[in-house]
Amino acid sequence: MNRKVQLSPSIMCGDLVNLEKSMQELAETGINTLHIDVIDGNFSPSMPLGIDTIKRMRTVSDMRFDIHIMSNNNEYFIQEMLKIGVESITFHYETSLHVDRYIQMIKQAGTKVGVALNPATSLSVLDYVLSEIDLVCLMLINPGFATNKNEKQIPYAEKKITDLHKRIQAIHPEVELQVDGRVSLDSIAKLVGAGADNLVLGSTSLFMKENTLIENKTKVEQAVLEGLGEVHHVL
Repeated sequence: MNRKVQLSPSIMCGDLVNLEKSMQELAETGINTLHIDVIDGNFSPSMPLGIDTIKRMRTVSDMRFDIHIMSNNNEYFIQEMLKIGVESITFHYETSLHVDRYIQMIKQAGTKVGVALNPATSLSVLDYVLSEIDLVCLMLINPGFATNKNEKQIPYAEKKITDLHKRIQAIHPEVELQVDGRVSLDSIAKLVGAGADNLVLGSTSLFMKENTLIENKTKVEQAVLEGLGEVHHVL
């Protein structure tokens, strides 16, 4: 079976003063998804986009909105994102008292649901929910600290991806394995080779300043194909 690899550009790495232009430029390259971080300023020391901004983004774009909630109050942000009408919502296991409740809330709205795990969080927390969800997001750096250039990708990234990929194939092969954090041109081939099939792209890949967006996308696609080892589908 051919593996498909989803490219999910992180819009917080775009031009935040000219968001609509950044979104249009991404759409023009053929990319169909935006990864949007919703951060409360408490879970991590960052807060790039507010709810009203995302509402406005929804009115000017028909791209898929892949929401990644980084908050200590998941239920509030889940409800707000469902009102906006996004395609996918991922929340963190670490800040969730009622993981199953949130999963069912999102699924019942007809929206795809994902669970995000911090770098040191064990995969065992997925034992009873992996068959219920559409996506797992593995954080490969501590979430929200991407602006710290000294924050490097965790050394056990490939092992954790490989271990999760095996679980997914054994339990629910349709689940997407998303990776987020320093997904760079240098690391993409290894991450894909280990089993990642959804790449959150930021300043070390798609948004590298020295190249155009098209040039960077071409480099990303080449790295993906290298990781797959043969010609497959890049979305």
